[in-house]
Amino acid sequence: MSRIRFGIVGGGWRTEFYLRIAMELPELFEVSGVVVRNEEKAKKLASTWQVPAYRTTAALLEQADPLFVVSSVPWDANPGVIEELALADMPVLSETPPAPDVEALIRLNEKYGGSRIQVAEQYLFQPLHAARIAIAQSGKLGTISQAQVSAAHGYHGISLIRQFLGITFENAVIQASRFRSPLVNGPGREGAPKEHRLTESDQVIASLTFDGKLGIYDFTGDQYFSWIRSQRLLVRGESGEISNKEVRYLKNYSTPIELELRRQNAGENGNLEGYYFKGILAGEEWVYRNPFTPGRLTDDELAIATSLAKMAEYAAGGPSFYSLAEASQDHYLSIKMNEALETKMPVQTETQPWAASVKR
Repeated sequence: MSRIRFGIVGGGWRTEFYLRIAMELPELFEVSGVVVRNEEKAKKLASTWQVPAYRTTAALLEQADPLFVVSSVPWDANPGVIEELALADMPVLSETPPAPDVEALIRLNEKYGGSRIQVAEQYLFQPLHAARIAIAQSGKLGTISQAQVSAAHGYHGISLIRQFLGITFENAVIQASRFRSPLVNGPGREGAPKEHRLTESDQVIASLTFDGKLGIYDFTGDQYFSWIRSQRLLVRGESGEISNKEVRYLKNYSTPIELELRRQNAGENGNLEGYYFKGILAGEEWVYRNPFTPGRLTDDELAIATSLAKMAEYAAGGPSFYSLAEASQDHYLSIKMNEALETKMPVQTETQPWAASVKR
């Protein structure tokens, strides 16, 4: 893999993921520049990460010569950044979501659906999810009819449901409810808790009924950091299922197979290869191999690095891997899920204009 040179617009919390990846894997990734409009913040970022900081996107494009640019800005600012980059014929990797509401999503797709835009939806590339998706798509489980996902919020969770069910732009009936319960305060973006404090956990449970397929969304924001609230996943097909890290399927009608998804790390128990994540095995089969060994990246960083590598291929004329239309569909379904939550009534989705832009 040749070195991938990319720029970033935005200097927030999410931008630091891209900077960490480039710092950990300098032979593969190079941040050619970051656009930060606040002068003090720009100086601090440039000093901390040793990358060029620019005040405008135009300056980044003129001086930094990136292969593509990551748009890592707040929801409401994202369409404007995408537009500026698309008009400059610069390939764009947009953070999620690409626009804040349905009307803005429609406008963005109508104006720039033909531009070189992909979206950095990383959850399907996280190692464990990628392994599960590979198994679900392998045929071992038969036709998938149900996916229960408690692993990510909003459009991220919807994205995983679509991946497991093999859904593209099919419509659904959505029902949703909320449940609040007490929870001891845990860690967050700022680090570990400083004291014992009781907070309120907000859980959203929704069903998305497609034609013959069911998606269950179940999530609380605490799950991203919590030490006591775990992620859960169940995928069911006619010939087998995945339940968290356990895989069960039928080799034939009378031969059940049971496997565990086992994470493989170098450097443990006296191993001298160095310390890094190798991949995930299901029995004797690698269902996920880490393409960025021997770098030390978190699973989320591995997923983002995968998006960056795929974006480099796309910018050079390769295939789409997570299109603007797909990202728009996930956010649309998330918006309709919130509508069902607020109205406490079933919501029927409708086919949106971007569905027609994708070749079937």
